[in-house]
Amino acid sequence: MNFSKNTEPLIVGIGSTIIIGLLSFLSYETSTGFWLMISFGPTVFIALALHKSDIAQPKNIFLGHLVCIVTGIIFNEFIGVSFITLGLSVGVSVVLMMYFKCVHPPAVANPLIALLSDVSFEYILFPVISGSLLIIVLSIIINKYILKRNYPIKKLI
Repeated sequence: MNFSKNTEPLIVGIGSTIIIGLLSFLSYETSTGFWLMISFGPTVFIALALHKSDIAQPKNIFLGHLVCIVTGIIFNEFIGVSFITLGLSVGVSVVLMMYFKCVHPPAVANPLIALLSDVSFEYILFPVISGSLLIIVLSIIINKYILKRNYPIKKLI
């Protein structure tokens, strides 16, 4: 089924609802662990609405979130929270994403999440890795098979 450009925003909105809804369901209605974090909202928007951009590609989504949460957790575990570490953890995350060519702007919130919510290394698996992978899989399904778009644009690795 091919959707017109007029119905694409509706499908993207429905897809966003489904992805965030599923992450929320898994987080609050099951015992599988926490799957949702605030930076996943803009990630879903970018993956579905800006699917051609580099920042929407699976590698950027996965590695961007991973690099930034690890950076934030390291700051949290070994230095602690202060106005300096909040700013520095974001700056270091930006440098690392650019260095590793995995820029994903929503992930820049992750060091702040790590420091302000006092999360530990377990947070890397749930919700960062689990949630990122679910977003990627569902974004591929919605983009490629429902909207008939070429996504991902680049190779997955």
